[in-house]
Amino acid sequence: MKNKLMLGVWRLMLSIPPFLWEKEVEKSRKKIRDELDFMSPDHRKVHHCAVRELPRVGKPMSPEFIAGEMGLSTDRVIEILDDLEKHMTFLFRNEEGAVVWAYPVTVDKTPHHLTFSTGEQLYAA
Repeated sequence: MKNKLMLGVWRLMLSIPPFLWEKEVEKSRKKIRDELDFMSPDHRKVHHCAVRELPRVGKPMSPEFIAGEMGLSTDRVIEILDDLEKHMTFLFRNEEGAVVWAYPVTVDKTPHHLTFSTGEQLYAA
C-alpha cells in the first residue's frame, strides 16, 4: 500500500491514481515550509518548552516563567511569543500574556481531557 490514496465512497474503496494527488501533497508541503520559515531555533525551543511544561505546571505560564526555563531574557521570550501568536502558529495567550494553549495541549477546559502516563492531567487543544 505504499504511495496509495484510497477514497471511501459508501461501501466502496476507490484507489486514486498518484498523478492526481502527488502534486497537491508537494504544494501542501511547500506551503507549510514557507509558513514556518519565520521560526528560529529559539522559536521552536519556546514552543517545545510550553508544550512540555503546560502539563506539569497545569496553569497559564507567564513569559517570565518560560524565560527562566529557557535561559532567555523575558523581552526575547515576549518577542518570540508575539511572533508565534501573530502567525497563528502553535500557541495562544490570555489577557495577562500568559500561555494557555500550546498545540496540542491547553489549560483551558475542553471536551478532550488527557491523562499522561506521569499522572499529569490537562486538555487537548
